[in-house]
Amino acid sequence: MHRVAARFEPRLLTPEQKEHRVAICQELRQRAVDDPSFMSRVITGDESWVCGYDPETKQQSSQWKSPGSPRPKKARQSRRATKSMLIVFFDIRGIVHHEFVPEGQTMNAEFYCNVLRRLR
Repeated sequence: MHRVAARFEPRLLTPEQKEHRVAICQELRQRAVDDPSFMSRVITGDESWVCGYDPETKQQSSQWKSPGSPRPKKARQSRRATKSMLIVFFDIRGIVHHEFVPEGQTMNAEFYCNVLRRLR
C-alpha cells in the first residue's frame, strides 16, 4: 500500500452540467460549419496579472564561480509594487479592447458590466 494524493479538479461537474457543455459545444461547432464567417465574429476575453518587471529564471541568474569563492547574492524583487490586472478582449484578427483595472478596484458584476459596455 502507498499514499496517493487526490488529483486537483478545477470544478466537479454533475452529469447534467457535462451534458449541457457537450450540447453547447456541438451547437457552436454546427454554427461554424453552417456559417463560415461565424468564427470571425466571436470575441473572447481574459484577465491576467501583469508585472512591471522581468523576473530572471534560475538558469539566467546562475554564474560560474571557483570552489572557494562565496556564493553570489541577489536581492529579492518586490512583486507587489508593480503588479496590476489587465483585461483583454480579442477576436480572430487580434486585440479588440484592453484596459488595466485601477488599483484597489474590486472585480464585481457592476465593474465588469462597465468594461463590457466600453468593449461594445
